Amino acid sequence: MSKKLMWKDKRAKTPRAESVNRALQADSAPRGEAPGRTTAGGKIAFVCQRYGLEVNGGSELYCRQVAERLAGIYDVTVYTTCALDYSTWANKYAPGDEDINGVHVKRYRVQKERKQREFGRLCEIVALDPAHTDSQEDEWVDMQGPLCPQLIEALEREHGQYRAVLFMTYLYYTTAKGLPLGFDNAILIPTVHDEPWVYLRYFDRVFSAAKAIAWNTPEERAFALKRFPFIDGMPEAMTGIGVDMPEGELPRIPEQLVNERYIVYAGRIDENKGCREMFEYFRRYKDEVGGNLKLVLMGKEVLEIPRDPDIVYLGFVSEEMKYAVMAEAVALVLFSRFESLSMVVLESMLMGRPVLVTEHSEVLKGHCERSNAGLYFADYPEFRATLDYLLTHAPQYGIMCRNGRKYVEENYRWDVIVRKYSDLIENIGQA
Repeated sequence: MSKKLMWKDKRAKTPRAESVNRALQADSAPRGEAPGRTTAGGKIAFVCQRYGLEVNGGSELYCRQVAERLAGIYDVTVYTTCALDYSTWANKYAPGDEDINGVHVKRYRVQKERKQREFGRLCEIVALDPAHTDSQEDEWVDMQGPLCPQLIEALEREHGQYRAVLFMTYLYYTTAKGLPLGFDNAILIPTVHDEPWVYLRYFDRVFSAAKAIAWNTPEERAFALKRFPFIDGMPEAMTGIGVDMPEGELPRIPEQLVNERYIVYAGRIDENKGCREMFEYFRRYKDEVGGNLKLVLMGKEVLEIPRDPDIVYLGFVSEEMKYAVMAEAVALVLFSRFESLSMVVLESMLMGRPVLVTEHSEVLKGHCERSNAGLYFADYPEFRATLDYLLTHAPQYGIMCRNGRKYVEENYRWDVIVRKYSDLIENIGQA
């Protein structure tokens, strides 16, 4: 084990000094104040590739949560598509207008579904061939989708009636085509991280068209400034997202988990989320260490889950059950290298459970370092060492549990998040 993994005190040698040592510096946390409210008024719009109660993860859920909170201040409209499945963009919802939890939603049909094989071939070209052309990047944006020119046309006609138009996530057609139209009231919520597509020349015009930017984390901002240095000095806010303690009593966890010791993963079970590596590490750990520890999975199965008695798949669960399962876990584990915020990390911390994450995500590593409520690993030996530490150092583990709640309550309360968004909207309206 390399020197960077070790630290010394009078009690023990432990892995990941950077995060473990700081975990001893903070203990308990006061509860946050009740959410406040600001009065601003006016109309705002969000632009998001998918939107609906059935869309229960990622930037789309983030969009819905922010939109519903801001609906207490503004008249909020969301421009979105009829798609539900992000892999094909097949039309699922009916086109037209509807209201969801106090937010007006305008849906437009996707013109063309994504053909995976053709898209995969184009992805290889734009990601690996430095000689690829601008027209190939334009084609990639269309195939990335959801291809919905009617939505873009509606935005071009109607954007002037809003105090601000907030584009959610940089990556998809709805932002990539809508933001470069050059609205004076355009705010970008990029949810950007280091991935092949962010280096496409096309996205220079996307980021340069924003009049203000809302960031999720300092690490996201630092990466974006390095990739798009011309945005330095643009109006901005470090907004993030609010995380609430679930109301009422949590449900009983599934019977197969009662009296079991487990780590938990929550989210799409996908190779792009690091799940293949997660399965490999966990199964190697069990082969080497043995014991009764289990890995519990919650979310949609995209990658095939290994048949293993120590891997328990719960499928989709309610929000209440998700929190209940988190609250009884040893820790939340996350191998995803591509995160701009990670709501599940914040939810686990709020439930008083540390996180065990890859250090290859600066965002996840940053949460651990700022909160003193998680450990991170670079490879399998570090994964084993950090997991062993959580399982065998009860006093430090208890401190990390308390630190997580404190971190979320001090930095991710909805009243704080709403105020930051409102200030940004008001400032752009006066620009």
